[in-house]
Amino acid sequence: MKHGFALFGAGRIGQIHARNLAAHDDAQLRHVIDVSADAARRLAASSGAQVSDARAALADPGVQAILIASSTDTHAELIQAGGRAGKAVFCEKPLDLDLARAEASLAVVAQAGTLLALGFNRRYDPAFRRLQREIAAGRVGNVEVVSITSRDPSPPPPAYVARSGGLFRDMMIHDLDMARWLLAEEPVSIFARGSALIDPAIGAAGDIDTAVVVLETASGRLCQITNSRRCTFGYDQRIEVFGSAGLARADNVPATTVETADAAGFTREPALPFFLERYAAAYRDELDEFLKALRGAPAELATGIDGRQALRLADAAQRSLDTRAPVSLQT
Repeated sequence: MKHGFALFGAGRIGQIHARNLAAHDDAQLRHVIDVSADAARRLAASSGAQVSDARAALADPGVQAILIASSTDTHAELIQAGGRAGKAVFCEKPLDLDLARAEASLAVVAQAGTLLALGFNRRYDPAFRRLQREIAAGRVGNVEVVSITSRDPSPPPPAYVARSGGLFRDMMIHDLDMARWLLAEEPVSIFARGSALIDPAIGAAGDIDTAVVVLETASGRLCQITNSRRCTFGYDQRIEVFGSAGLARADNVPATTVETADAAGFTREPALPFFLERYAAAYRDELDEFLKALRGAPAELATGIDGRQALRLADAAQRSLDTRAPVSLQT
């Protein structure tokens, strides 16, 4: 059986999902919806789908799932519409920029009894999945410190920053989700510091471009997250987990593993340039897991609850930054 999909959003993320859907024998992209008629038309033509609108797509009995890759301000409304229409939903992060709207979306989906998965693609990265499984198998002993480094190659334009919800909700939310996943405990406190060191326009827009966050769980496990909007040596994505019996780590991924050496020393290729290349396999694998769930098979998915918890942590990080004090998550 082919599972019919309606895709909301024909931008770069939507295009990735459309290509991955086309690669599946048991998936069919039936509708493409975008505010840009030209973008929707181009993607629909290349994927064998039809340009549509939300009402027609949700009313189509041949659609079992919707994939939301549109702008963040549309997520909550589309999740709720999909749930009420009885469709499974895969939504790119975040659920919403407002926690109350995110909670309302979860309530609608719960009442409808439909599936909601979140696009926290780093959970599906082959290296990070292996890392998590090694930890769960006890290879590092009791987890004590998780260190997550995430640095973009260059900052986004100020116009994007102004509507992004801020670094914690836009960029670090991925790392906050990874922290919960790897710590295997909910954080009970968070302390955030941040600065605008890279682009004065980001500071003028009321945001930061450089941040460090420390999370602590009830048992005392710690996680430190470092974010930067600029990295001269590529897309820096590294994780180290230190425990009572050792450590496990995942390093940056280069285009190839070729290394050269001469009198000046050793040279290796730089990290992959950005998330489209670095997480190409993760985008494919998260769709694989979602399709497993649609078939009723066991699947590893980041859920709506994970989306809510990550947004809650992002909000708390912003409060900590604003007050320059730790924030308790136990109330």
